Amino acid sequence: MKLSDFDFHLPEERIAVRPAEPRSSARLLVANGAETVDARVTDLPDWLRPGDRLVLNDTRVIPARLSGLRHRDSAQGAVAARIEATLLEPQAYAGVWSALVKPLKKLKTGETVVFSDDLSATLEAVSDGQALLRFNLTGDDFDTALNAAGAMPLPPYIAAKRPADARDRVDYQTVWARNKGAVAAPTASLHFDAALLARLEEMGVGFTYVTLHVGAGTFLPVKVDDIATHRMHSEWGRVDDTAAGEIAATKAAGGRVIPVGTTALRLIETAARDTGRIAPWEGDTDIFITPGFRFNVADALMTNFHLPRSTLMMLVSALMGHGRIMEIYDHAVTNNYRFFSYGDASLLIPPR
Repeated sequence: MKLSDFDFHLPEERIAVRPAEPRSSARLLVANGAETVDARVTDLPDWLRPGDRLVLNDTRVIPARLSGLRHRDSAQGAVAARIEATLLEPQAYAGVWSALVKPLKKLKTGETVVFSDDLSATLEAVSDGQALLRFNLTGDDFDTALNAAGAMPLPPYIAAKRPADARDRVDYQTVWARNKGAVAAPTASLHFDAALLARLEEMGVGFTYVTLHVGAGTFLPVKVDDIATHRMHSEWGRVDDTAAGEIAATKAAGGRVIPVGTTALRLIETAARDTGRIAPWEGDTDIFITPGFRFNVADALMTNFHLPRSTLMMLVSALMGHGRIMEIYDHAVTNNYRFFSYGDASLLIPPR
């Protein structure tokens, strides 16, 4: 299939820059086979059954966006340059992170950027457009300084409209986040609050927690016309023994396994890729789900509305069928749904 097959027109005003308040008041487009229903996230219990299981990504977003100054001596005196850095992932050696640095041309190997009174980093190397930064702190000291100096790494389409602020520290984090390491939120999960979780638990819906640290690669555009030649980014994830056992038991009992978010879906399908059955798994996944993919674990999906021409549009097309997903997105645009990370949600239940 071609990249243009996954394009659609999205008016600029449909892009949400703040979430609904409260979280669970966001709209929910339910696509139940050929049926399309306009609902609210608070109506989710109406569409689930006792014995169903929601799979939740418990990654925690770190305040990965930093702004600092690089100082350099010259014949005219000290010269300062503003440097922005977005941390991507820690390296094997303590204190070193890969990062996107802007403007990279203003920073030379060995130069230091001061982000706060406590936090600074030295450029060690550059590879494939990414910088390796060695920080002056490690462990808990680094975490404390990063929390004080960093900002939430909002997606580019929000960051272009406004800077991150204190509200995003709460808004851009799930209520169950616990394993720090993501630089983007599993955004479908942002719609859940304690009251909704309690209602679901009371009706007999189970919860399973897995971890996939969402990386900045999730926002990278697809640059090839033939999608079969696209090189997918990789992200670290883990499905532990408990999670695999809960999911397997739900499948055996006839319940539906419904990941909340494409990150959870990609992870559990990775964990079942070798045998067709869910199993404990840990590592880097670059699974690329396109139409024709065989789903071994996921029976449905709760997800937000995705970017045109993106790998996530390809994923939801694989689940629902290309023609059907284009109908769903046309309905969402026509009926003023809010799009992307802070936007509304959809519940996609493919026909069986």
